[in-house]
Amino acid sequence: MNTDWNTLWPVFTASIGQTLWMVAVTMVAGGFLGLLLGILLYTTRRGGLLENTPLHAALNVLVNFVRPIPFIIFITAVGPLTLRVVGTTIGTAAATFPLIVATTFGISRVVEQNLVTIDAGVIEAARSMGAGPARIITTLLVPEALGPLILGYTFVFVSVVDATAIAGAVGGGGLGNFAIAYGYQRFNWTVTWIAVLTIVLLVQLAQFLGNWLAGRTLRR
Repeated sequence: MNTDWNTLWPVFTASIGQTLWMVAVTMVAGGFLGLLLGILLYTTRRGGLLENTPLHAALNVLVNFVRPIPFIIFITAVGPLTLRVVGTTIGTAAATFPLIVATTFGISRVVEQNLVTIDAGVIEAARSMGAGPARIITTLLVPEALGPLILGYTFVFVSVVDATAIAGAVGGGGLGNFAIAYGYQRFNWTVTWIAVLTIVLLVQLAQFLGNWLAGRTLRR
């Protein structure tokens, strides 16, 4: 099948831009909110800096409830909430909202699991010297777990790229929508594979950057 790239090129570049926009906004907003939620999960557990068993149990149940939901179901299930917050359930902005929500819960568990690996003796030493919870979190916990956290965020980044492709299937735009609308549905395998290879290249670049940043952080 002949491919008219004079027509497809503007759509292809716009799709790349939509994917990058969705990933960037999701990683910034979801990454920050997930970091806060993960710290809260860690610090409110039994023996934690801010021990609060009922709050920890409630957060734990909430995270465990949201995380297993497949994203293509999640994006449709939160449609009423997306409509209330964004004003529409179709388009790149509407797809970004559920991406942020799902990423927040996913990253929270990554953060919690990495903070758990920090030696409790180091934290007790800081507490014995009079350091408050806020200071311990910002100057000890997060810096100590920074290298593994970067690797964890890189892993989530790849999942977010995958999720943007799924968002394309329900009108979210991006490379997933481009591959389906201009490749799969028109039996144009060349277009499909170009979209696939572009996504793979994006993931490879992110993985390389994440490994490089984590390596530099761990060698400090």
